Amino acid sequence: MTTFDRPIPPLTADERTGLEAWLEFQRETLAVKCRDLTDEQLREAAVPPSNMTLLGLVRHLAEVERNWFRRILLGEDVPPVFGGAADLSETDGGFDLGDGLGRDEVFARWRAEIDSSRKICAAHGLEDTGLLPPNPGVEGPVNLRWIYVHMIEEYARHNGHADLIRERVDGVTGV
Repeated sequence: MTTFDRPIPPLTADERTGLEAWLEFQRETLAVKCRDLTDEQLREAAVPPSNMTLLGLVRHLAEVERNWFRRILLGEDVPPVFGGAADLSETDGGFDLGDGLGRDEVFARWRAEIDSSRKICAAHGLEDTGLLPPNPGVEGPVNLRWIYVHMIEEYARHNGHADLIRERVDGVTGV
């Protein structure tokens, strides 16, 4: 079953299938929120003083995909998707549009990170762990199950932002 061009997660599924389906649903929700907009519209900021944009959200979530699946789960030392510091706490998290990359390039990089994440997850069990870098109050091993739940939450939160930005850009709601 689909709605708004997104597959609806199964109503009865094992844990892993459910987690994967909900993450895919949230990923595709962001794509739907950005559909049919021009590059200029994707760059329109929410409301002052925020400079959050739909294109910035896509960039941010590409960085988040790389961070959680490659840096944390696999322990890879990989550069940021869009340049700058690899530690998202030391950057704007990918939101900045200063490099002038357009819609097609940003979406291609985001989709490439999603593809990479899917391959990584397919090779790991829910109990497989990566290592969180030291953060105030939270550090140590983290399993794939926790990462899936966090990624669903991350996308869902930003999809709420995307709802408001899209409504401001062209009045469209409910997608």
